[in-house]
Parts: sequence; structure tokens; C-alpha cells
Amino acid sequence: MKARGKQPVRWGLLVLASIWMLVVVPLSAMAAPYAAMVIDARSGKVLHARNADVRLHPASLTKMMTLYIVFEAVQNGEISLDDKVRISAHAASEPPSKLGLRAGQTIALRYLVRAAAVKSANDAATALGEAIEGSEAQFARRMNRTAKALGMTRTTFKNAHGLTESGHLSTAHDMTLLGRSLFYDYPQYYNLFSRITADAGVRSVRHTNRRMLENYRGADGIKTGYTRAAGFNLVASAERGGERIIATVFGGQSTASRNAKVAELLDLGFRKAPSRVAVNRPARPPYKGKIGSGATVMIAKGQDRPALAAKTVRLAGAAAVRKSLRPKSRPAPEAPVLLAVKEDIERALVVAQQVAEAEVIPAGSVATTPTLTAAVTPKVRPEPRPENIVLASAPSGDPIQEVVMRVSTSGGRHWGINVGRYPSQYKARQILLKTALNEMSTLDGSLRKVVKRPTGFDANFMGLTRESADLACRRLQAKKITCFMIGPG
Repeated sequence: MKARGKQPVRWGLLVLASIWMLVVVPLSAMAAPYAAMVIDARSGKVLHARNADVRLHPASLTKMMTLYIVFEAVQNGEISLDDKVRISAHAASEPPSKLGLRAGQTIALRYLVRAAAVKSANDAATALGEAIEGSEAQFARRMNRTAKALGMTRTTFKNAHGLTESGHLSTAHDMTLLGRSLFYDYPQYYNLFSRITADAGVRSVRHTNRRMLENYRGADGIKTGYTRAAGFNLVASAERGGERIIATVFGGQSTASRNAKVAELLDLGFRKAPSRVAVNRPARPPYKGKIGSGATVMIAKGQDRPALAAKTVRLAGAAAVRKSLRPKSRPAPEAPVLLAVKEDIERALVVAQQVAEAEVIPAGSVATTPTLTAAVTPKVRPEPRPENIVLASAPSGDPIQEVVMRVSTSGGRHWGINVGRYPSQYKARQILLKTALNEMSTLDGSLRKVVKRPTGFDANFMGLTRESADLACRRLQAKKITCFMIGPG
């Protein structure tokens, strides 16, 4: 009878144990898989890897790609940091972490960038994607195209923020590559990732990884990420004594344990990395512009092709032509002769300035002018004539005449440009000369002309075609030089 009394107790213990196993085992099974990678950022050499090619949830590490594309778009003229972005209802509805944007409000792009980089704001990330490509789905396609170009072979993006979505996966290896490319390709923006606080327009935001930045010597970025499916992720970069290490962790169990593991990996990297190594920068992918579903371009009749009738061309998979991007100057070494001419001209400008200042002398001291002028004028000895130079001869008895001609009105060259109004004629001529030296390719053959006005002296280049004047102005404006076109007459 006593044995029968103990049997319900045993069954009760078994039931409790089963319940405990049902609770505890799934919780441990839910722990996000761990992966890690450490590289020497200078050479790209892998110093440590564990599960580095396993596809896992990247969480907000995704925003590194979002920001990479934004920096690319800004650099290539698709959008400006000062452009106002209208927030969509979709962006405003994103779950935390968020900046708290409202549907319909406008905010400068630079504030969205700061919110995404520093606070890891999901609404800001979505708004950035929509501002660049029109929709988040379109932006995700561009993210995947860029990832492939960067060598991220096991990454698939579905959104701009990194919240868990089926198929939105990456690896520790790919995210380490992305962090390195972000550092080398857009160093002018990298300081964003080390800011403890930042002004995000609507409010000030604090960095999600400020503890690591404040406590690990040399740490200066890059990005945190957390979701239940991903665990606590981090791509961190640190520099000490010219050595730079990038460490990535997926699947941390908490912020503190993740930071401790990343610090351990960074220490490992600094121990293994050589003091001196050749920097092998990652290759920047070619710029391909916007993702587009197609655009219609009309090719009308023109002087170059009079036989062609108007034709419609469908550009499949190319960006719609909305904006003409300013071409970049072709890099080319300056010819030694041009350098010498430029130095001689600049030296002559200095001498002319000194002579002009010497001539402004109070009455009664005119006698000192020649001495002062002689003192400030340097004696320049001409270079000896090369022995193999070929000299031209002229018929005896005929004086040799040197004629300098500059064609400025033939062939429709009736346009000009103005590069500012200045208080003195000398200043206007100086600006004209410097501008001509800086923009030889488009201003070659133009005539420099100073025009006196009631309020100063206009510095003009005349004798240009309309096309060359427009091109010159656009190139000068890109260099922050004031310029506007002058029409015929």
C-alpha cells in the first residue's frame, strides 16, 4: 500500500521534469549560431575565422550596405546630403530602433544618414532606400547588385534595415569584407561610425556601441546589430600604431558578452598582424547608377546624323535618365613645359603685384620709386638656348614681325563666361589667369577680358561657343568657382 502511495509522487516528479525540459531545451536551442572572423584591414589577410561562411541573420549590420550605397549615390551626383527627403508611411511605420519620423514630414538626407549610422534607426534606413531608388524593394535589388560586385557571394538582402525577413542572410566573412570596403572606399564618411552622439535633425541620438568605443583603445566603428533570430552582432574596427584590425561576431548572447568577445578577437588580431605590411586596398566596384525597370530615350534628328528619324530606344535594366551627371576630369600627368609656364606666370604675377604696390607712394616721394622698383624686381637670367634648336631665317632687308592672333568670333564663338566682379583691374586679371590655368581644356582659345563696371571690374572669358561656355561653367562650378554664361551681344 505504501508503494502505491509513492507512485503518484514519482509520476508528478516525471511530469515536472518533462515540463522543465520542454522549457529549457527550446530556449537553449533558440540561441543564435555563433560565427566570427578577424582580418588585417591593411592587407585583407584572414587572421581568424570560425563558421565565417555560414549564412546567418545579419540584423542591423545590413545598414552598412545601405550607407555604402548612399555614399556612392552622393559622390556620383544622384542625390545631395542637403536634399530634403519626404518620409513615406511605410518608412514611418518601421519598428524600433527608430528616429521617430512621421509620414509626410521632410528631413535633410544628412540627418537620415546620421540616424542610421549612429542610432541604427530602422525608419531612417528605409527612408534612405526610398530616397535613392524610389522603393525599398528596388533598393534591395541595388544592395544585392553591389554586394555581388564587392565579392559578398553568400549574402542576400531583402530590406534596407536588417529586420528579420525570410531569405535576408549574410555571413561573417561577407560582412567583414563590407566593413573593409566601407573604410577604404568612403573614408570621408567613416568618422560617422565613431561618433558617440550626433545631431539627427529632429533630435540628438546616441551610438548603439558607445561602450565598445569608449572602453577599447583604438576602436572607431563600425556597426552593431540585434534581433532575436540573429543574436548580438558586431563588426568592429580598431587602429593602433598604424595597424588596423576588423573583427566580426555573429550570435552574441548579450551586449556585454559580445563586446568582450570582440575585444578578445581584436587583441588576437593585433598580436598576429605584422607591424609593417603593404596596404592592399580593395577594388571599388564600378559605378552603375540606379536600378531601373526601363527608360524611354528619344533620339531625334541631328546635324551629325541627318538621315536618322526619331527613334525610341528601350533601356532594359538601366536607370531612367533623370539627371545628367557632371563628368569627372580625366587624370593625366601635367606636362613639364606647362608646369614651367605656370610657375613663370605666377612669379610674374607676384612681381607685378609688388610693383603695383610700390607705385602707390605719397606725393613728394616720387624720387624713391626707381630704387624701390629695382629692389623688388628680381633679376631672372634666361635659360641658355639649346644647341640643337632650328632657327628660322627671314629675307634680308625685311623686318621680322611677330603677330599674335586669337580667333574669338568665327564659327559661332560669340559666347562667354563671367567668373566674378572684383574691386581692382589687377585682381580681375589675376583671377582670369589662375582660372585659365586651372581649366585649360575648356578655356583654350578664349580671350581674357576685364570690363570696368560702376561697382568693380568683371572678369570675363570671351570667344567661346555656347557648348564650350556651358561646359566650362559647369566644370568651374563643380570646383566652387563662381561662373555664369554671357550670351552674344
